[in-house]
Amino acid sequence: MTGESAPAGIQSLKHAFEVIEKMAAIGEPIGVTELAKALGIPKTRTFRYLRTLKTLGYVSQDSSTEKYRLTLRLFHIGQAVADSTQLLTEARAAMVQLRKETQQTVTLSSIENDGVRVLDIVRAHSPVQIVTRPGALLEFHSSAQGRVALAFGSASLWQAVRDKPMTQWTPHTNTDLATLEAEVAEARERGWATAPEQTLVGVNALAAPIFGANRELIATITVAGSLQHVPARPPEALLASVMQAARRISENLGCTEYPV
Repeated sequence: MTGESAPAGIQSLKHAFEVIEKMAAIGEPIGVTELAKALGIPKTRTFRYLRTLKTLGYVSQDSSTEKYRLTLRLFHIGQAVADSTQLLTEARAAMVQLRKETQQTVTLSSIENDGVRVLDIVRAHSPVQIVTRPGALLEFHSSAQGRVALAFGSASLWQAVRDKPMTQWTPHTNTDLATLEAEVAEARERGWATAPEQTLVGVNALAAPIFGANRELIATITVAGSLQHVPARPPEALLASVMQAARRISENLGCTEYPV
């Protein structure tokens, strides 16, 4: 698709990125006129892109010089991407080993404000196929990962639970807030969480927390399978394997003292 035939929205997005890249290359505050000249686009259009980027928090303007500069928002986004990449790299070997030990599907998930995002899956060959895919967002109340997030993550995560009705995925899904609070408190005390038949009938998951260098919760590792293989009260051997994997990944990420 050429620049001339691209839809206006795509052209605007393209130019907005060009503004960011040019400002990054210049490396110092710059005025609208100078930036427009460097980009080779009209001053009015350059101003419009800067105004939008300022509204979004990617650009700031000095009130005395009226010059613009990039904020640290892009740095934080880049850092988040780097952290996720490191997490995936460090977790993969432990996930494969955990799948080998348990013969169950293993997932790695990160914590977001409105749920738990599946980052990676190592699937097991089983008659019960776990249909969750990387990129899926699991709700806090109905997943083992979500319960771990509520137990060890920021208290602000509870807001996503309280802001909307809890989805009834199966006849067994708990949608009572007081019951969920008690289950999360129990998960915090024992260091892991399960979610038997909360999302799928006949399926359970067992999740443990992964901590970063500052002992902050950054992810969860989970085994999922039929209730026959991942019962509501997991056997000691299964618990030991999951907790060992969580500790190993946490240590690789710089957590010298696992909090659980």
